[in-house]
Amino acid sequence: MAHDKTVVSAVRKAYIYEGLALPAAAKAKKVSEATARRWKTEAAAAGDDWDKARGAQLLAGGSVEEVLRQTLAVMIRQVQATIQAIEADEEMAPAVKVQLLGSSADASAKLVASMRRMMPETDALAVRMDTLKKLAEFVRVHYPQHVAAFAELLQPFGEELARG
Repeated sequence: MAHDKTVVSAVRKAYIYEGLALPAAAKAKKVSEATARRWKTEAAAAGDDWDKARGAQLLAGGSVEEVLRQTLAVMIRQVQATIQAIEADEEMAPAVKVQLLGSSADASAKLVASMRRMMPETDALAVRMDTLKKLAEFVRVHYPQHVAAFAELLQPFGEELARG
């Protein structure tokens, strides 16, 4: 059964902006999970990656950034605790101390590098989406007579932003 484009947009919105898992988004909009997956795949092939857009939406809300900050803070505390334990152990051979310190430094460097690799595309998309949210709020406050027209443009333009 062919679905109206508004249904595709509704599933996309539920997945990206409402944070529903794809099966839940499909069920909420009364389409099969297979259909929703097909739409998601077709959109990605057309340059609209729903997962990147969803990640950017999370970032724009700050939740992913917060998780990464917490992860980094835990890692730093663990490295500090490891260094203190190594320094306090008077029976440990210097070569072993150097090896453990090097291992801790390597793990820290890999974590930071991994975070940087994970974030660039999602971060750029988050900036675009945050700008769009601010523009929407600006229109709502300063030009309320144009809110309906702006809202009509917002969804398709949001999809365009997600394409890069």
